[in-house]
Amino acid sequence: MKEKIAILDYGMGNLYTVWRKLRRMGVEGAVVSDGASLMAAGKIILPGVGHFGKAMENLKNRGLLDALHEAVLVKKKPVLGICLGMQLMARHSEEGDAQGLGWFDASVVRFRITDTLHHKVPHMGWNTIDIKKDDPLMQNIPDKSEFYFVHSYHIHCNEKSDILNDTQYEYSFTSAVNRNNIWGVQYHPEKSHDAGEIILRNFLRLSDC
Repeated sequence: MKEKIAILDYGMGNLYTVWRKLRRMGVEGAVVSDGASLMAAGKIILPGVGHFGKAMENLKNRGLLDALHEAVLVKKKPVLGICLGMQLMARHSEEGDAQGLGWFDASVVRFRITDTLHHKVPHMGWNTIDIKKDDPLMQNIPDKSEFYFVHSYHIHCNEKSDILNDTQYEYSFTSAVNRNNIWGVQYHPEKSHDAGEIILRNFLRLSDC
């Protein structure tokens, strides 16, 4: 890949796990923490593990919000949000009662589990996805493929056309989204072996949207 792949550092966890995975794939991703580097990238990965409210505070305090909106909404650079990075794309989260980036008409809610004997929170470990629409990110990914999850909150989309994957955990929740040049996955492709690597390679092969 000749174009620059920016992995955004906004003070939350997991970015170097993504960086190491890309490196093992033969792709040199650059960990960036400023708007100019973000704008110079061809594609953006927004990883993250942690608290929604704190993440949005970090993005604001580091002066990254305007650059993110410019890169994604105006320049239409392909972006992939992973775990918390996907949740940040929603309008609002219960976690910290915080406003998100607002790229999707969606909210982030905590799991409402009733059968606590069989379903623990956080939802942790391997689970399958149901593919809800054709999309280049899902190329060569069979329906019911397994991916690795670690999360206590999930996204709820008001626009059904934005839903790319669903996953069952006592009830069905949205585990991936897409609209135009914006993709988000609740699971961790960097920890999901062969299927996860296919997801990442599919993203890296995307042309400008």
